[in-house]
Parts: sequence; structure tokens; C-alpha cells
Amino acid sequence: MATFISVPLKKSSEVDLVKPLAKFVIASYPAAEEQGEYVRAVEELNKLRKNALGRPLDKHESSLEIILRYYDQLCAVEPKFPFSENQLCLTFTWKDAFDKGSLFGGSVKLALASLGYEKTCVLFNVAALASQIAAEQNLDNDEGLKAAAKYYQLASGAFGHIKDTVLSALNREPTMDISPETVGTLSLIMLAQAQEVFFLKATSDKMKDAVIAKLANQAADFYGDAFKQCQYKDNLPKEVLPVLAAKHCIMQANAELHQSVLAKQKKRFGEEIARLQHAAELVKTVASRYDEYVSVKDLSDKINRALAAAKKDNDFIYHDRVPEVKDLEHIGKAALVKATAITPPISQKFTDLFEKMVPMAVQQSMSIYNQRKGETVNRLVGTMREATNLCNGVLASLNLPAALEDLSGDSIPQSIAEKARSIVQQGGLQSIEQLIRDLPELLTRNREILDESLKMLDDEETTDNELRTKFNQRWNRTPSGDLYKPLRAEGANFRNILDKAVQADQVVRDRYNAHCDMITLLCKPENELNAAIPSANPTKTLQGSEVVNVLRSQLAQLDEIKKERETLEGEIKAVTFDMSTTFLTALAQDGAINEEQLSLSQLDQLYSAYNQRVQASLRSQEELLGQVQTSHQEFSSLKQSNTEANQREEVLKKLASAHDSYVEISSNLREGTKFYNDLTEILLKFQNKCSDIVFARKTERDELLKELQQSIAREPSAPSFNVPAYQSTPATPGTPAAPAAGPTPAPRTVFAGQPQQPQPPKSQPPARPPPPNFTPQAVATNPTNTPPTGAPSNNPPPVAPPSQAQGPPYPAYQGYPQYFQMPMGYNPYPYGQYNVPYMPYQATPGQGGYPGAPPAGQPYPGYPQQPPQQQPYYPQQ
Repeated sequence: MATFISVPLKKSSEVDLVKPLAKFVIASYPAAEEQGEYVRAVEELNKLRKNALGRPLDKHESSLEIILRYYDQLCAVEPKFPFSENQLCLTFTWKDAFDKGSLFGGSVKLALASLGYEKTCVLFNVAALASQIAAEQNLDNDEGLKAAAKYYQLASGAFGHIKDTVLSALNREPTMDISPETVGTLSLIMLAQAQEVFFLKATSDKMKDAVIAKLANQAADFYGDAFKQCQYKDNLPKEVLPVLAAKHCIMQANAELHQSVLAKQKKRFGEEIARLQHAAELVKTVASRYDEYVSVKDLSDKINRALAAAKKDNDFIYHDRVPEVKDLEHIGKAALVKATAITPPISQKFTDLFEKMVPMAVQQSMSIYNQRKGETVNRLVGTMREATNLCNGVLASLNLPAALEDLSGDSIPQSIAEKARSIVQQGGLQSIEQLIRDLPELLTRNREILDESLKMLDDEETTDNELRTKFNQRWNRTPSGDLYKPLRAEGANFRNILDKAVQADQVVRDRYNAHCDMITLLCKPENELNAAIPSANPTKTLQGSEVVNVLRSQLAQLDEIKKERETLEGEIKAVTFDMSTTFLTALAQDGAINEEQLSLSQLDQLYSAYNQRVQASLRSQEELLGQVQTSHQEFSSLKQSNTEANQREEVLKKLASAHDSYVEISSNLREGTKFYNDLTEILLKFQNKCSDIVFARKTERDELLKELQQSIAREPSAPSFNVPAYQSTPATPGTPAAPAAGPTPAPRTVFAGQPQQPQPPKSQPPARPPPPNFTPQAVATNPTNTPPTGAPSNNPPPVAPPSQAQGPPYPAYQGYPQYFQMPMGYNPYPYGQYNVPYMPYQATPGQGGYPGAPPAGQPYPGYPQQPPQQQPYYPQQ
């Protein structure tokens, strides 16, 4: 079987999709039926990921279908959930597909809170598994050839799609296996292999040699392009480059072979021989350089037989001149393959689990639309309420309608009595004071929630900044300060809202304090209220006058306007319209939503008529109030003017104003209570959002710290050094020589079905010189600073190795910030930390000195010179 390149799958860590997605569903979709359906869909999505990524997959179409379904589901889910680092934060961890690990078993991996990263890695596995399935096909039959070509083209399209989208999907440097250079090369390789399969199919079908030659030449061109990219970018395993070079030559040789048959048919015998010779040279190159990877024995035999026959015929019969290869006509090319376009859904069995859930773009547009709608309703209702308050204030200042009812001068006017009963029914002072006492508690609760939420962000950001200062450029994740900007802006907005609410609360309290005495008077029994109102001389003569009748008619018209406004307010609040259909249609047609244009147009249609009715009501009130003021002047001139009447009228005005203030204050306080309670729910969601992102950041931080610790542990603790020459010990007779050190061949993991080659044994370090004998008692009796005594020698005395294992002379290594040395009992290289006693060398009887010892005062040959005034590596006494 021909050698084809297949790609290993990436491996992913387990991720719990249920908890964060279900939490978002419950918070965003209060309806019980929708909520349950979406939560079940989230659980199904989690199962789908486990099936696609959490277990080994067979090299079969059914396994590929599982990955495709998961990829399609990710594409469908992406616009419906706010996946991002500062909203719905899910961290996905993937390992580099081509990483072999290290001495400590580590592996290059990347963790990102990005659904685009998850999609990219899943699509890489789609391409990788497709390449493995294609490599497993039986190329001796048509079904196997068709399947192999199909899967290679799918793999090429998937790798090409990653090349075009990976940088925008990740917004940071990817691992080497999914970098644009790597996946671009893999896409070319898969396309070349698909073209080769078509060449094999054409050969099997015994098509015309001209067609087969063009197919082979195109395959050689694809392999050549892939070889160039792979040669310039060392980002694929070492086995790929020789296979691509071999395939390039083999396809060229096949093209020349079939083109030589065409030349023979045209009786161009010299061209036939030239092409066969070129093919033979190409195959010979493959056999001499790449026989470990590709076998070309059959092709070589076929070419050589054809060449021998062609030369024999030409030598004895035709005597045609054999041209140079450079003078031969170029062979044409025929590309029958094309990378499969990746347009979700790719799976044949795909069903959208969240089909009923509207996309996030529609959700956001709906949120803005509802905000615009609320502003429109509040504007209309607020305009009417302001007009009503203005009307009540004007009437209260004129003591109407109490002045018309108080013509007797000694009884409580009917309107004042009704106002007093209304206040008592609403709870009087006690209810309003209770509402005032509740507000600070509600405010404090909201402030605590907000402060706790922002404190979580502050604590995590402080930790992130400390680690960034500690590890510098190694700490290569998004800074918390940048990531939390939207959340902090949201928190600042909440704080601003609370500050404005405090100001509004104070305004309400001031108004209550201003009218508290009169409200208290209205809450008293009727006899006490009547006694508190000053008496005045009767003005019964005005009861049947025309002015009184006109005033009563005008006041009745004002009351009718107020009632119409209450009805109109209810109608405005009851207006509903489902804009989601409009937004979905716009998204499907244009791919984007112009929310402002659509919302304003729809709101104008819904509320333009109500706006006209509100304005008409305002105009009617303005005209009536002008008429009331004119009539009241006539009424006042007819009334007998005295001090008692003025005092009574003043008190009645204050009582009417107190009633209106009570109603407004009570309404404001209830609205304030509702506002704080509603804000509490919003702040709790904000707190959950902060908690989720902080938890995700902590998880990501722990992963990154673990990787950094492993990478620091893998780094050499000192630069490389040369072993001194005098430490080299020649091998004794009968002792096998140490194996020569050489380059270690790279493990061959990129080929499906090929076993890994055993690694040659590592070269052993040269043997140490035998330790000299010494007497411990002699060391103990010598003073610390006494020079060692012994037989004079021309050589400086070497150092006897201490009982602890002695290492190479490593220089002092400070390590990374906050990186602590191991305790002395565990550190095999504690140089310069403790003064270990230095044992003088005692010559062993019968043992010769070191060979080639230099004169006294000179170093041994090959030993590195020490600069003057430099402390020795080993501790001296």
C-alpha cells in the first residue's frame, strides 16, 4: 500500500457545560416551559461533547459523524449564548497534537475562554480523523478509492478553514499545530494525497496515459508546494519532510513513465528514453534517500524494464536521438480535487438543540427595544402625571373645590372630608413612615451586594498583577484590568443609579417633613379635624350664584380629564408587540440588525396615537385652568373678605395640598421600594456574573501556574559545560566502549499504523577517577587553617570527593523571583552554601599520580582558567 500521511487527534480536558449554561438559561428565560427545554438541551450538548472528545474514537465514518455533530452544534449555539471572558466564561484546554511531551511528561497545551478556540480545535480533529479514515481505506477497489478521495478533500477543506479563521477566533498566538502556517501546509498535503488517489483510480481504470500523466504531474506539483512550506517552517514532525520529498519524486516519475508511453505511441523513441531515464533517476533518488519511509521497488523495476526495452529497440532499430530532459515538452496538469468548503451544518444528522432560542443579537436588540419602549411609556405617563400634579397644585392654591363647598363657614367641606377618609384608608402616617424606614435597609443591601461584587474583581486583579510582575512576559494571559473594564463600567453605572436614588429618597423625605403636620391633621377623627379648621362668617348668599355654578362645571370637566388620563395610562402600559420576529427576519435577510431604525419605526406606529391624545389632554387642561382662574377671581370678589375667612381658606388650602402630597409621597415610596427590590435581583445577577468570571480566571490561573512550574522545572539549571580532559578514563581491555552519541531520530507519530522506532541508548558520561584513600582521624586532628602536610610533589594536591555526591562546577544560579532553593538535605548541588571540610589528598601506596601532571603552579591541560580574584567553585577552608 502507498504511504499516506495522517494527522493525530488533539486531546482536550473535560469541561462542564451544564452548570454555566443552565445558569444563564435560568437567569435569562423565566418561563418554566422554555427553561426546562433549554436546560435539557444543555445536558444533551454536554453529552455530545463527551462522546466526541472524551473517549477514543474508531477510524470510522460513524466516529467522524459524532465530531461533526458536535461541531455543527457549536456553530449553532455560538450566536445564542454570550460566550466571552467577561460574560459567559468557559475555559477550554487543548494539547498540541504534535507535541511529544518532555522528560517530565509535560505537554504543550493552551487554555482559553473562547468558544472560537473550541470550534477551531474540534474542526482540527474533524480533519485529523478524516485523514486517518482515508488512510485506512482499501485502495484496491473503487469504493475505497472514492472514500479516501472524499475524506482527504474534507480534511483539506477543514485545515484550510482553520488557516483562514484561527487568528480571529483566538485573538492571541495559537499552539503550533493550529497555527496558520501548520494547517496551511496540512491542507496542501491532504489535497496532494486526494490528487494521488485520483491518480491511482485512473491507473486502476486503465485510462489514457495522457490523462494519467497529467494527474500524476498535478499531484507532484501539490506535493512540491507542501514540501516547500514544510521546509521553510519547521512546525511538523520530522518524518513529514522526507515523505513529501519522496512523494514529489514518485509522482514526477509516474508522470514521466506514462508520458513516455505517449511518446512511444507517437514514435518519439528518443523522447521515450529521455523520460524513462529521468523517471529512473527520480526513483533512484527516492530509493537512496527515503527508502526508510517509502518503498519504490515495484515502480523502479517497471521503469527499468521499460527503459531497457526502449534502449534496445532504439539501439538496434530506430537510432533516434535522445534529447536532454530540459528540452522535453512540459507535461500538462489536471486537478480533479478541491478542498471541501466548510459550511455548517456539515453533519447529515444534525438537529439544532436550541432551535427555539433566539440568537444573542436578537436578544440584545430585544433588550434595547424594551428599554426604548419603557422610556416611551415613562415619558407619556410622566407627562400626564406632571400635568395632573400641576392641576392639583393650582386648585389647591385656589382652595378649590373646598371654597365652593365651604359656603356655610363652619362645617368640614365635603372634598376635605373625602381626602381625610382616603388617607386613613391608605394607612395614614404609619404606612408612609414604615416605607420611609424600609428604604435605608434596601439601599444598604444593594450597596453591600455591589461592593462585594467589585471586591471580588479587585482581589482577583491584584493577584493577577502580582503574578504578572513576578513572571513578566511568561504571564501571557489577558490582563484582568482589561478584561474587567465592561464589568467595572456596569458597576459604576449601578453605583451612579444608587447615588441618584439616595437623592430622590431625600427629596421625598423633605416633602414629607414639609406636609407632615397637615397629613397628621387629616388622619384625626372628623370632630377634631373640624375643630382645627377656623370658622368664618357664612356666605350662603353665594350658593345659587352663576359664578359658583360655572366654577363647579369647570372643576367637573377637570375631574373628567383626570379620569381619562388614568384610563389612558392603563392603555399605554398595556401595549405589547413581539419584535423578535421582526429582528429575526432582518437577521436572516441582511445578516445584521439595524435595531435603532426598526425599533423607532415600530414605537412610532404603536404610540403615535397615544401621544396625540396626551397632547390633546394637556391643551384641554391648560384652557380649563385659565377659565377656572378667571372664574375664581369673580368668586373671590363676591365673597365677604375678613381675617377669619382668610385664615380658614388658608388652612383648607394646606389640607388639600397635604392630601395631594400624601398620595404622591406614598406613590414615590412604593415605587422606590419596588425599584430597590428589582435592583437587588439585577445586582445579584451582576454578582453571579462577577463570581463566575473570577472563578474561571482562578481556574485559568491555576492551570497557567502549573504549566509555568513545569516549564521552569524542565529548564536546565546551568549552562552546558565540557568535561575536563583529565577526567577522561581510557577503557580497560575487555570493557565495552560507551556508545557514540548521535542525533536521536524523531518519533514517528504522524503516520497512522506505523510503529515507533526504538530510541538508541543515551551516551554515558566519562568515568570519574578512583577516589583516593584518606584517614578521617587525620583530618580531625589538623587545625582548620593548617595547610595539609605530606610528601612534596610538583603537582597541586587534588581534592578528595566528600561523602555527599559531588556534581559539576555549576555557577551560582539565582533562579526566578519567588523561586526558593531546596533544603540542604535534598539539594544535590549545594555549592557555596556551607563550608564543607576539604580533605587533603593522600597518595595511595602503589597508585601512580595523574598522568601528564604539569609542573607546580600550572593548571591541568583542558581545565578552564579561573579569572584572578574569583572565588573557587568548591568551598575552601
